[in-house]
Amino acid sequence: MVPALLAESGLVSQHHPLGASTGYMSHARDEWEALAEEALETSTFAVELAALSEDELPGLERFLAGAQDLPFAYLSVHAPVKHRTLTEAELVARLEHLAPVADAIVVHPDTIEDPARYRALGSCLVLENMDARKPGGRTAEELAPLFAALPDAGFCFDIAHAWSIDPSMREGQRMLDRYACRLRHLHVSSLRPDGHHIPLTDEHEGLFGPLLSRCRDVPWIFEAPLTAR
Repeated sequence: MVPALLAESGLVSQHHPLGASTGYMSHARDEWEALAEEALETSTFAVELAALSEDELPGLERFLAGAQDLPFAYLSVHAPVKHRTLTEAELVARLEHLAPVADAIVVHPDTIEDPARYRALGSCLVLENMDARKPGGRTAEELAPLFAALPDAGFCFDIAHAWSIDPSMREGQRMLDRYACRLRHLHVSSLRPDGHHIPLTDEHEGLFGPLLSRCRDVPWIFEAPLTAR
């Protein structure tokens, strides 16, 4: 399903599969049934259920435990990155319980203290490249030690984060050169200077086009609302 708001746009609207992250749906935070319904308005194929704050994780766990008939063919879970109180071992154990129902569990590299703990997630673990505000995990070289320690981990390419590191997109090309074999899905949006994800602009769709064209075989998941061009 291609949403009506994208019907007249370019490269992105021509891609299949698309999906939405619930991370931008702050008006329904922690209301997982409503979040899943809203995500369906973008795509019935892919979704990312984003428990960005640790206090959202229990609700997501309950929702997934009781949701046997979700229509999505590809289901990603975004692990908490804010308001963390669990130890890393406790968090990984909780994420491990979600692995049987998820195709991917996205983890931010800058939140990882001991990579060895995350081996329990196997190929369900997916590492996302970070934006310019973060202290690590931003480039191909900075991701290399983590992927070496986690040989089964996949890669979530956040194209706006790559732009924030290098607006020429050469660093994005380097990441795909090195990790395309691990690629599981994309995060697609534009980015404000403060790091906030905003709807993809026409300018960025054109700039990102060569990299997007290298990623046609995986879901592209929106991290901001769709708006008319």
